[in-house]
Amino acid sequence: MSAFGLRCPIDPDLGYLRELVRLHGRHNGLTGERLEDLVLAVNEAITNVFDHGGRAGLITARGHAEGVTVEILDVGGRLTPEHLAAAHVNPTGGGGFGLWAILHLCDEVTLEQTRQGSVLGLHMHGRPAPIIPLERRRRSAGDSRHPTR
Repeated sequence: MSAFGLRCPIDPDLGYLRELVRLHGRHNGLTGERLEDLVLAVNEAITNVFDHGGRAGLITARGHAEGVTVEILDVGGRLTPEHLAAAHVNPTGGGGFGLWAILHLCDEVTLEQTRQGSVLGLHMHGRPAPIIPLERRRRSAGDSRHPTR
């Protein structure tokens, strides 16, 4: 992949940030629904920084052999692994569907606590991930409220 990277502060102009992420993803080979899923996931993560976090941070994105990674640094550092685990079981988590959507739109989601804050990593493979039937996703997430038929 190219050396083209993205690094910018989180800004209230979400439309502008979405366009930067879209441009970066397209430049690194994402198209169609895969690209729009990444853009939507980043939008949700940035919105969470404003609604639940430190209201400031940094977006970095890079293309690599496996696809595209976007990292959202929230200087508030309030996002924890427990939040991500709870979003698998209870999509609203007392707030909204943001984390649940992020977990289902991206191929992989990581979280790292640093001295600068929490860093949410959104990873999208260059090729579509295998389709996992909804029933299997529910079982693997431990969601017993919706038994398979």
